[in-house]
Parts: sequence; structure tokens; C-alpha cells
Amino acid sequence: MSYKELKERVYNCNLELYRRSLVVQTFGNVSAFDRNENILAIKPSGVPYYKLKVDDIIIVDLNNQVIDSTLKPSSDTKTHILLYNAFPSIGGIVHTHSTFATAWSQTKKSIPCFGTTHADYVQGEIPCTEDLSKKQIEGDYEIETGNQIIKRLKDFPDNSIEMILVSSHGPFVWGKSPEDALHNSILLEEIAKVALLTLSMNPDLQPIGNNLLNKHFRRKNGPKAYYGQKIEFQSGV
Repeated sequence: MSYKELKERVYNCNLELYRRSLVVQTFGNVSAFDRNENILAIKPSGVPYYKLKVDDIIIVDLNNQVIDSTLKPSSDTKTHILLYNAFPSIGGIVHTHSTFATAWSQTKKSIPCFGTTHADYVQGEIPCTEDLSKKQIEGDYEIETGNQIIKRLKDFPDNSIEMILVSSHGPFVWGKSPEDALHNSILLEEIAKVALLTLSMNPDLQPIGNNLLNKHFRRKNGPKAYYGQKIEFQSGV
């Protein structure tokens, strides 16, 4: 993939986050990884979305060395690199401070699955990481953030989870491509919002039963999925 194509895809996904109000000011970032070239494209640090241009998107290597820009890459770049190295199936990552997902992150709680909207996309809770220790915070903070994500995902060895909450911080979401990660980020914010509203109406509600949970997840995912069409539709996201 050319640098130009990689930059354009990351630029478009970053702008879509902004259009959907999943980011404000300079918060958050999207990256895409080219595994053939071992490079990734990511948003520059501290550049407001309304000022962002395609040429501002930065190409870096797996050593976090900038290849083609005088701008600094996102401060979260090391976290992205760690996840790309840990999970070969990941081709795109989104990090936001979206309102509802971040609210859950600040409670330090996983998002329980209360209904089929959630179950269609995640077969159980959306996990939250543990707190970082004082030593981790004062060390290589972004690397340690990635380590906490990887540690929490060991509870999901089948790689069925594509979204996580970082305790007291915000969500990290990924997929096979940056567009896929963007899609999952949109879904996570909606799931987080519905879960919070559900608990406000019934604080004692228990998670959905396994029978209904598994039915809804499997009808959209896996070898026996039957929801949707066989053909692939082109869309902006």
C-alpha cells in the first residue's frame, strides 16, 4: 500500500470520528498498519481535527521512528505499535475519549451485556483494564498502557474481543482495517450509552441470559452466521 493511500484512509477515518462527535478538540486518534511494509499511519499529536489535512498524517515504523514528517505522531503511538505487534489480525486501531465509553472507563468497570444490541457484536462483557501502578505511570506510560490491554485480553484467548476500556482513561478499539476499527468504535459508544441508560432505569438488572446472548452473537458472527446479505456493500465507513 502506498503512503498516500495509507494516509488518506487514516485521514478519512479520523474525520469520521469528528463528524460523529466521538472526539473533540485534539482528543483521540486512528491508525492503520501495513504489515507488508511494517509501517503505520497515525494522526499527529495535538492537531485539532478541523485543521487536519491528509499530508499531516504521519508514517512511522515499528520503532516509532517518523519516516516522512516534521510533525510529532500521536502520543499514543507506542500503544498502537504494541498492539499491532501482539495481535497479527489487527490492521487498524481507534482511540477516543467518547462520552459514554469514557464514562464507563472512569468507573473502572466492564460494560455488562444487558441485551441483544450488545450481544450482536460482543459475546459478553466489554472488559476494562486494571489500574496502572505508580511505577508504570512514571515509566513508559504508553507502553504500560498497551501492556495492561494485552494482559486483560488474555482472558479472551479466542480473539473475540475488538474493544476495551482502559481504566480511568478511555476506549481502545481495533479491527482488520482502520474502517473496521472505526465501525467498532461507533458501536462501542452506542453500547456504552444504552448500558448506562439501562442501569439508570434499573440499577439491579442482571446481564442477559447465555441462551439469548449466544443466539444473537452467532447469528451475526462465525461460520453459522445468517444475518445480512452475502454480497459486500461499499460504504463510507
